[in-house]
Amino acid sequence: MNRLIRAVIDTRALRHNLQTIRARARGARVMAVVKANAYGHGLVPTALALAQADAFAVARLEEGLVLRAAGITQPIVLLEGVFAAEHLLEAARHGFDLVVHDPLQIELLEEYSGAARFIVWIKIDTGMNRLGFRPEDFPAALERIQRMRPPALEVRLLTHLARADESDDQMTQRQLALFQQSTKGLDYARSIANTAGLFGNVELGCDWVRPGLALYGASPFEDKTAAELGLQPVMSLETSVIATRKVKKNETVGYGGTWKASHDSTIAIVAAGYGDGISRGLAGGTPVLINGERAPLVGRVSMDMIAVDVTKLSRVRVGTPVVLWGVGLPVEEVARYAATIPYELLCGVSQRVPLELR
Repeated sequence: MNRLIRAVIDTRALRHNLQTIRARARGARVMAVVKANAYGHGLVPTALALAQADAFAVARLEEGLVLRAAGITQPIVLLEGVFAAEHLLEAARHGFDLVVHDPLQIELLEEYSGAARFIVWIKIDTGMNRLGFRPEDFPAALERIQRMRPPALEVRLLTHLARADESDDQMTQRQLALFQQSTKGLDYARSIANTAGLFGNVELGCDWVRPGLALYGASPFEDKTAAELGLQPVMSLETSVIATRKVKKNETVGYGGTWKASHDSTIAIVAAGYGDGISRGLAGGTPVLINGERAPLVGRVSMDMIAVDVTKLSRVRVGTPVVLWGVGLPVEEVARYAATIPYELLCGVSQRVPLELR
């Protein structure tokens, strides 16, 4: 079926990006972050395409269960951990690794009487102030975990960087110093680097990296493009023109009449809207690729349609192909017109948009 809108997923680009990450990781193992439906790219197909990853990271138990049901055998790390005894039993049954960041989670492990051997990632909060044990509380948490039956647990350590996407940010240096100070003398595997940490200018020195955005071919930096990082876009959000309109000077387009034609214009109506996950906050002038050429969005994004000024283009008609982001139009560039980040645009693609793997 010839679909009006679709998210085309380039699995070859996924694998290329994984190779680029490996080269950057300098021997560290790669925990591919596929939470939130693999940032909108499809949880299972993305994991299958990334079969060479050393492990996968998801936010929650339910995501891990979907991967196991699909036959994924690599280690799967639950980044938020579990919060109930029955969830711990499920994690044991499916061999999930656990992030532990709260005393309740230690208590659940202390009360567990099964035979499973868990890999436990203890999270240290070095300044993100979201999840993790504060450095002053970490020794007591570690001691409780070390007292558990020795064969039952393998301990690893991690932290999360809050501002690694900002060049030369001193907070990252402080976080790294605090992590090193908190873990001094401990012979456990460590994970620090997210995408921004991995591709930034800071020497991280860790055993595992946790790339997310880089896998999908987007840059977390304001001043560096994905191409400059050696990454290739994985998702191309493609659709079609469904109508063209002649608009006279001083006429308006769309809800609220927020755009007025300064001269007689040709407007293409495109099958895409906030019902598909296109941000309603996209500003006028946001670039759209029409038949490979850039043209500006005009008026407000509506539920199912956007309007694009194609006055300067030729051969635009019903069925003309449109790219909202992807090859030739980086998602991080589009995100700036919505005053947001590429993560939100990618994760926001709605379920009514079919995924098409290539």
